[in-house]
Amino acid sequence: MKNLKIIFVGILLIPLLSMTIGEIELESKSLLNNRVELKIPKTFVIMSEELMKIKYPSDNRPTLIYSDESGEINLVINLTPANANQDIIEPYLGNFVTMHKDVYPSAEWKDSGIKEINGQKVGYLKLIISEFDTKIYKVIFFTDLDGKLLHSTFKCNEKSFSEWEQTADKIMNSLKIK
Repeated sequence: MKNLKIIFVGILLIPLLSMTIGEIELESKSLLNNRVELKIPKTFVIMSEELMKIKYPSDNRPTLIYSDESGEINLVINLTPANANQDIIEPYLGNFVTMHKDVYPSAEWKDSGIKEINGQKVGYLKLIISEFDTKIYKVIFFTDLDGKLLHSTFKCNEKSFSEWEQTADKIMNSLKIK
């Protein structure tokens, strides 16, 4: 009888728990003069110029940054001046991996590679790095757009990793070049 009560309580709690562990809702956005489409969390907003200057003090700031309201979880979209095409995504991947291994030798590597997303070859890196006394989960993904390198980075702190890991993949896998 006691086991039956435990099972009954478990059956009642499962739906309640699944409602509280909600999926992060994404919406499609057209970016960079309607040349790129990407799904972005509905709650994200474009980072203010003031916060952007604090987080990215160099004059060479990213093109566009979406962020949660705290500014702690970011999606950076940057169309760089570097030349790129589908044939050189693989060499770019090698360069990015080498650079990150040099800059973050203690990084915990989750994955890296090249995949086809919506007909486009996309390179990516997934790693946890130490930055300013905290651990950061980064998903970096890149491809070409109009002969230039389109470089995007999703970042969240390590304590949010489990909540955001699948969403970061969904964001990357939603990339469409128009």
